[in-house]
Amino acid sequence: MAKILVIEDEESIRENILDLLEAENFQGIGATNGRAGIKLAIAQIPDLILCDMMMPEIDGHAVLKALRSEPLTATIPFIFLTAKADKNDIRTGMELGADDYITKPCTPQELLKAIAIRLEKYKTISKQSQKTLDELRTNISMSLPHELRTPLNAILGFSELILSEYQVFEKAEILEMIGQINTSGHRLYRLIQNVLLYAELEIAATNPEQLKEMRSSEFSCVKSLLTEKARQQAKQVNRTDDLHLNLQDSSVAIDSIKLTKIVEELLDNAFKFSVEGTPVFLSTFVEDRTFILSVKDQGRGLTPDRIAQLEAYRQFDRKLYQQAGLGLGLAIVQRLAELHGGRFKIESLPQQETIVCVSLPI
Repeated sequence: MAKILVIEDEESIRENILDLLEAENFQGIGATNGRAGIKLAIAQIPDLILCDMMMPEIDGHAVLKALRSEPLTATIPFIFLTAKADKNDIRTGMELGADDYITKPCTPQELLKAIAIRLEKYKTISKQSQKTLDELRTNISMSLPHELRTPLNAILGFSELILSEYQVFEKAEILEMIGQINTSGHRLYRLIQNVLLYAELEIAATNPEQLKEMRSSEFSCVKSLLTEKARQQAKQVNRTDDLHLNLQDSSVAIDSIKLTKIVEELLDNAFKFSVEGTPVFLSTFVEDRTFILSVKDQGRGLTPDRIAQLEAYRQFDRKLYQQAGLGLGLAIVQRLAELHGGRFKIESLPQQETIVCVSLPI
């Protein structure tokens, strides 16, 4: 049984709507004014809210604004009841997040139809959200233990072997095992750092003070920093000859650590998903007072629908390609760009080329 909150200061109208809802097997809850409506919405968490626009003290717009700013009620379908349909009022309401408007007086059929449409739409959205959440849980449960266990097994296995059998190994063999331990340690460290960084960025997105501080950052000497970082990364994967740099120097509204992180993740993806011997281009230039960084490769690429589905902890064809990672790299880059007032864009032709662009204020 759907629960519907009716916020209406005129008693006769409120009672008529509540009687209609009861007759149609809805659970109706009445609030005599905006203040009471806000409290009831937070306490009862209804499935839908019907709210009069013109009320004393707190009008419908203020009610909607308050409920949309409260996490518990932010997504509840909200329908305005109004004796007038002024375009400015409607636009304001829609900008605040209203789902529909019903002009009073209305017939019971009109009201019930509007309620049915909004409840069905909300049900569909909830199902899709639950499906996405279930997929996220599955992705994390399948990939996170593997990504933690693989480097940890190498660290423990090689270190135990050295400790127990060091007398029978040649120096070169021991050095090789230490190298494997070091590589696995760095992989594990980066994984943990990415998980923590993504969590920090999600928290920062809801903190105005942190956002302000991030957007006040500035870094110059971009060319030298990115040149050093890109060459170092290419060397690590034996792709030095594949790296092509075209860098214009500039200042940019981001600190050096976060800019380095953006380049690290983009180049890591480009090298990971392209074949050795194919070029990887890193470019920067300034256009309309915007710093634009792009990485292009000629690797596997992504279809438009997969670009639209990109999110944290999601990887495509993981089993097919046996690829490492949690799918956090591009999610981190996108978040960093957005939090610094910039943009993130991917253009890709599968099996031909992929270009990832990050635009940031200078």
